[in-house]
Amino acid sequence: MNDHILDSEVQQYINHHLNDDVHKIAMAKSPFPEVSSKELANQIAAKNKSVKKLPTWYHQERIYYPLLLSIEQCSSESTAAYKASLVQGETLIDLTGGFGVDSLYFSKRLKSVTHCELNEELSAIAAHNATALNQDNIQFLAGDGMAYLEDTKTQFDNIYIDPARRSQAGKVFMLKDCTPDVVTHLDLLLSHSNRIIIKTAPLLDISAGLKELKNVAEVHVVSVRNECKELLWILQKTAPEQVKIVSTTLNEQQKSFSFFKGEEDTAAEITAVELQQYLYEPDTALLKGGAFNLIASRYGLQKLHSQTQLYTSDHIVPEFPGRRFRINRLLPATELKKEKDLRGNVIARNYQDKAENLVKKYKIKPDNHRFLIFTQSKKEGYLIIDATIEQHY
Repeated sequence: MNDHILDSEVQQYINHHLNDDVHKIAMAKSPFPEVSSKELANQIAAKNKSVKKLPTWYHQERIYYPLLLSIEQCSSESTAAYKASLVQGETLIDLTGGFGVDSLYFSKRLKSVTHCELNEELSAIAAHNATALNQDNIQFLAGDGMAYLEDTKTQFDNIYIDPARRSQAGKVFMLKDCTPDVVTHLDLLLSHSNRIIIKTAPLLDISAGLKELKNVAEVHVVSVRNECKELLWILQKTAPEQVKIVSTTLNEQQKSFSFFKGEEDTAAEITAVELQQYLYEPDTALLKGGAFNLIASRYGLQKLHSQTQLYTSDHIVPEFPGRRFRINRLLPATELKKEKDLRGNVIARNYQDKAENLVKKYKIKPDNHRFLIFTQSKKEGYLIIDATIEQHY
C-alpha cells in the first residue's frame, strides 16, 4: 500500500482526471515522484468502477482503491446490505474479507466483526477505508482465515465465507473445487459457530450444493436487474427438518419469494386454457430457485405450457418478482412478415428459434414499451404475443 496515493495533491489529481483515458495516463509520465502512472490509472479506473456499485466508497474522501480486479470481484453495496440482513447475534468473522464491503455492512448490524484477508496489502487497504468511513468495530487480521479459525478458541455468532473457484477447475462447478474448501472444513466451521453463511456464484447448481453440504437451513438466490448475482447458503449446527429456498430481487423495490424444498414437487401444475389480459415473466432469481408451479398457485396465475415459464392472468399482481405485460393481441407469423416497420423488443421462450435470429428474420427494430414474445402454449402451440410492458424487473 503506497501511502503517498492519499496525499492531497494526488487525490486532487485522481478526482480531476476521472473522465480521462486511463490507458493514456498509465503510459504517460507521472507528475508525482512517489506515485507511478500505473498506480494513478488504477485508482482512477477503480474509483470509476465504484460509482454505482459502491457509491458510499466513491463519495467518501481519501478512499484507497486496490487493484481493479478486487473491485470487480467484490460485493455491491446492495448485495452486501442484503447479506447483512441475514446475520444474527453480535459477532461475525469474515474469513475471506477482501476489499471489505461485506464486512463493513456486517459491522453496521453487529457489535463486532473480524475481517481476515490473506493478501496483506488488501487487508491494509480495507482497514484504512474502514477508518475513513468511520466504522471502528472491525478487527483486521492479515492472514489465512481458516488457519486462524483452527488456532482460536473463540466462538462467533456468525461465520461468513466467500470461497473462490480454483482456476484449474473444470466446467462443472463444485464447492470442493473452491478455495477455501468449505466441504472439507465444514466440521471446523460448525465447531466455531451456529450460523455459517457461504456465498457462491450463481453458476452452482442448488441440488448439487445441497448434496455437498450438510445442515443447510436456507438457500438465498439474489438477483439485480434480472441478473443472478450470488447464492447464499445458511448452515446451522443442528440439521433442519426442511430447507428453505428464498428468491430475492434487489431493484428499486426488494421482492422475495420463499418456499420449502419439496413444496414444488407436490404443487399442482395450473395450465392456462387461454391467454388472459396479463402476461408474467419471472425474474431469474425465481427460475434459479425452481418454484415453477408454486409461482402459479401463490399468485393465482396460469402457466402457458409445462416447459414455458411464462404465466397469464386477468388480474394485476404488483408483488410479483419479474416483469408484467399487458397483452394486446396474438400475431400469426404470416402477418408478422407483412409489416414493413415492425418494432418491439423480442423475447423467445420455449420457441423454435432464438431471439437474435427472429430479430433478423422479421427485421424487428427495438422499442421501449412494445414487446413481441415468441413462445408456446399448451392450447395454441407456437404463438407470437404482441404486448406492452407495465412492470419492469
